[in-house]
Amino acid sequence: MRAFVYSSQPSRVVFRAGALDDLAAEIERLGAHRALVLSTPEQRACAEDVSRRLGTRSAGVYAKAVMHVPIETAEAAREAAKSLNADCCVAIGGGSTIGLGKAIALTSDLPILAIPTTFAGSEMTPIYGITEKGRKTTGRDARVLPKTVIYDPLLTKTLPAKIAGPSGMNAIAHCVEALYAQDANPITSLMADEGIRALASSLPVVVSEPLDLDARAEALYGAWLAGACLGNVGMAIHHKLCHTLGGSYNLPHAETHTIILPHAVRYNRGAAPVAMGRISRALDGVEAAAGLYDLAQKLGAPLALRDIGMRAELLDEAARLATQNPYYNPRPIEYASIRQLLQNAWEGIRPG
Repeated sequence: MRAFVYSSQPSRVVFRAGALDDLAAEIERLGAHRALVLSTPEQRACAEDVSRRLGTRSAGVYAKAVMHVPIETAEAAREAAKSLNADCCVAIGGGSTIGLGKAIALTSDLPILAIPTTFAGSEMTPIYGITEKGRKTTGRDARVLPKTVIYDPLLTKTLPAKIAGPSGMNAIAHCVEALYAQDANPITSLMADEGIRALASSLPVVVSEPLDLDARAEALYGAWLAGACLGNVGMAIHHKLCHTLGGSYNLPHAETHTIILPHAVRYNRGAAPVAMGRISRALDGVEAAAGLYDLAQKLGAPLALRDIGMRAELLDEAARLATQNPYYNPRPIEYASIRQLLQNAWEGIRPG
């Protein structure tokens, strides 16, 4: 007899092409009157468009979100929200922008409306991350879960292939680790299976045929499922490694997930055979670790840590950091094995 606990996250999701047209109505539904629009500097134009759509309900644009949410950026954004008397945040973009919204909500209780333009899935989670003095700290808090998420595939049309591919692999990582999480349950596992299938089938089309809106919608659907998985169960060694590498060495977030994922899966293969079988089936029968590596290669994504700026002489330190206070993992965390995992990922070796 199976036994499990499942708690769903209380988010409202609006998913359709053209859903951005519903923005003003969704802000009104939240009871908000002064929305601070957040973005990265690169997506300021999108943020300005959102601000125009909101009209008098916009408190202004704050386009200073950066990767891994440095504490200095978080504090400056919190001060901006306070000085502008904002009563909610609209975060348009990827994980960096949504992460900044979460940092504001963590200390102010301002509700977040998220408009993701990548396939990472962080908009569906109550998980936040803040980097201070070279260390990225993550946590869970119900206050940072976006109240409403608007998924509009049209907003992903300009997402370059070099960003789309790794972004989707990042989402697949959430699904993969949900399958062998300590608190895994049948509902989340079903979402994880479907999320991997949807992303693995759609991402190659997104990369090779940029104008295929159906493929982009399918990838966004997979990202939604992936985020729901991440929001409902804990994660394991893959996420620990990526948080360590990203926060301590400022490696690009999605690319780091892409590179580490096949090696983390290979590490856990013998300890989580049921999960490996489910991953393989979602990849059309290919062995899990090799299949994920091959998918990343097909997407033209980076395959080696050395190609995204990780220096070889830092691998010993990274392995030590990743094995300190480890997350739950189905296979015991051992320094020597993690060091070898990082070496393989640094070289870009296909998992055998």
